[in-house]
Amino acid sequence: MNKSEDRFIQGIKDGIPIALGYLSVSFAFGIFAVNQGLYFWEAIAISMTNLTSAGQLAGVPIITGRLPFFELALSQIVINMRYALMSISLSQKLDDKVTLLDRFAIAFFNTDEIFAVASGRGNLVGKHYMYGLGLTPFLGWTLGTTLGSIAGNILPQVVTNALGIAIYGMFIAIIMPVAKRNKPVLGTVFLACGLSLIFTFVPVLNKVSSGFAIIICAVVSSLIFALLCPIKEVSHE
Repeated sequence: MNKSEDRFIQGIKDGIPIALGYLSVSFAFGIFAVNQGLYFWEAIAISMTNLTSAGQLAGVPIITGRLPFFELALSQIVINMRYALMSISLSQKLDDKVTLLDRFAIAFFNTDEIFAVASGRGNLVGKHYMYGLGLTPFLGWTLGTTLGSIAGNILPQVVTNALGIAIYGMFIAIIMPVAKRNKPVLGTVFLACGLSLIFTFVPVLNKVSSGFAIIICAVVSSLIFALLCPIKEVSHE
């Protein structure tokens, strides 16, 4: 076995814990997508081509609501902008043999967890390792969505509705630990929730589509707390 194969296999091994974590999350997404009115194969196609839980969750209601493509695209840009920043950072960890096409492919399957694992390695990483690291989470995400979307068509409605709540529980589990440690994050969360309630119940504003409401809530709450509580630059003198 040559070094390229060794690095690819090591990447696969490092990606297994990520894949196992993705199974439960994507299973919940599969149920959610089917409950929203998508066919099971549409849910699977979204997971295979998008690879972003928050973006997928926000995008499905826009798709099923037959809202404009512009609204769908804008919501995905706002929600997934962090991946562009992570990919720029990750590019500094790639060795010189990684071509431009390889970089595009790596950016496609780059997620928060894959970025964290790759960034945590001491040396530069090559394309074989990155392809291995991205393969297992991709398969785990796709498999979980497949199982969830099929279960959504088989299980009774009361069961799928209960399981569909799991994806909201996932986001709460992601947000709360950070919010407990960081008051500006907590404030941003509460402000976004408050704005969401306004867009849900206030006359006229409740006519705004869900996609634009998500964009406005996210951007406005983030900008307000970025201005009120800017992050201080750390001196490296």
